[in-house]
Amino acid sequence: MYPRPISEESPLRRAAYAGMVAFVLILWLVPLMAVMATSLRSFEEVMAGNYWGWPKSFNFVENYMAVFTQTAMARYFLNSLIITLPSVLGVLILSTLTGYVLSRYRFRGANLMFALFVGGNFLPAQIMMIPVRDLMVSFGLYDTYTALILFHIAFQTGFATLFMRNFIAALPDELFQAARAEGASPGQTLIHVVLPLIRPALAALAILTFTFVWNDYFWAIVLTQSDTVKPVTAGLSNLRGEWVSAWNLVAAATIMVAIPPVVMFFLMQRHFIAGLTVGAVKG
Repeated sequence: MYPRPISEESPLRRAAYAGMVAFVLILWLVPLMAVMATSLRSFEEVMAGNYWGWPKSFNFVENYMAVFTQTAMARYFLNSLIITLPSVLGVLILSTLTGYVLSRYRFRGANLMFALFVGGNFLPAQIMMIPVRDLMVSFGLYDTYTALILFHIAFQTGFATLFMRNFIAALPDELFQAARAEGASPGQTLIHVVLPLIRPALAALAILTFTFVWNDYFWAIVLTQSDTVKPVTAGLSNLRGEWVSAWNLVAAATIMVAIPPVVMFFLMQRHFIAGLTVGAVKG
């Protein structure tokens, strides 16, 4: 039913597998290495057309400092933090509450409610673009942090609820029966029994949500207009237009934009893998 471990395959299959992995890895890393190399080049070298060769000079400090001193990227970074952190926190809180209720309690309409949470994930963003924008305009929230925060919380909570519901549903029923026997209320059970056990799931969900919100570009240009609100993705697009020939600065800014999700993943890697593994085994 399941494929055999690669170590049990024939030498030829193992060699083919290793070669394919190396090929895919190189194919994935080549563009990234090209961007990193361009971020180290001087402006003169970029203008000369040296995009793939070894940099003749390494302008690491000059290029990366220029991203923050000669452009508005510092403001864009701050905007992304203001948008992303509350969005992640809101998604974690709402998905934990909804996942707890939908997994441990049975009431009329529970399946319909869960279907609505899950079904929202299948709507293409392009279909929602005009209604969401008009809604934010009618509420007076267009081109504000609040518009992006509210939308990201609403849009990400569907997937997060599915994730948390399955995780909490896999917890042993004996724990909840013991909590009820001790006279614990549903809120106390959530705080003292459920939350300590779902830390890996929360860590995994936090990384996924942070990455989704931080890297969002579509809604960043739909719901914002001024540079005082735009996150880094929309700001990077502006930077490309402003510094159309200074590809060394554009490449340096691109690397800087990619760093926060990568750092967060490595800081919480152990919890992330544990959360995905437990959810896969018990879900």
